[in-house]
Amino acid sequence: MTIDVVVLPVAGLGSRFLPATKVIPKEMLPIVDVPLIQLAVHEAARAGVRQVVLVTSGSKRAIEDHFDHFWELETQLANRGKHEQLAQVQAVLPEDVSIVVVRQPQPLGLGHAVLCAKDVVGNRPFAVMLPDDLIDGPGAGCLADMVALYESSGACSLAVEEVHRDHTDRYGIVSLLGERISGLVEKPLPAVAPSTLAVVGRYILPPQVFAALQHVQPGSGGEIQLTDGIAALLADIEFRPHRFRGTRYDCGTKLGHLQANLAYAFKDPVLATALLAWMHEHLL
Repeated sequence: MTIDVVVLPVAGLGSRFLPATKVIPKEMLPIVDVPLIQLAVHEAARAGVRQVVLVTSGSKRAIEDHFDHFWELETQLANRGKHEQLAQVQAVLPEDVSIVVVRQPQPLGLGHAVLCAKDVVGNRPFAVMLPDDLIDGPGAGCLADMVALYESSGACSLAVEEVHRDHTDRYGIVSLLGERISGLVEKPLPAVAPSTLAVVGRYILPPQVFAALQHVQPGSGGEIQLTDGIAALLADIEFRPHRFRGTRYDCGTKLGHLQANLAYAFKDPVLATALLAWMHEHLL
């Protein structure tokens, strides 16, 4: 089987970006002029995904609306001859990709959000992406590399990167036995962390994770952790670490979001020239 469905958990409140996220979902915050959620969906499409499951809350209608047609805008752009902008608007959702929306009724953790997609995903292997984790890499992208690994080996995988030991309590941390993940601990203190290899926002998971998540004991705040569900499968299902190529920007933080905006701005030669001139005049 291949990976043709991805789950995007997007029900969080985005409180770090208040007041901007009071009515605008954090996933709609732009990187230059493209929302984070759109960058995630396009990365998934390049990996061969054809169905996107948005796990949302009642306050996140702007996300699903973003991927719908806006006929009034498209008609006005066409009538005014703004064909480049029209093409950009019409390409928001890649061809042959469909959107399914399910609701997470309570904010009970990432594992619970993934579990909400169970009826849509069914018995298929699937991907999970966290749009906050923007991975700027070569080729078709991080998820495409992980799908290729699954198709060639049958192994599920978790995207990982080395972090400073002082930061292990911010991530799920893996243990390795050769090139197989043998253990997974959620946010261990630096003194007891089994490694400094941290899980970041890309996963290739088997459908068995849904049953595992249904048996996970809720932790702090009643949350169900995805790492606990995955850890319950490690003895029976092969998981490998995927050391992705490129740079990860943690766009769930103000600093990471600013860094990503600068990095992507410098990809545009015209914008880069003007921005660099401004920086030399005012900052350097």
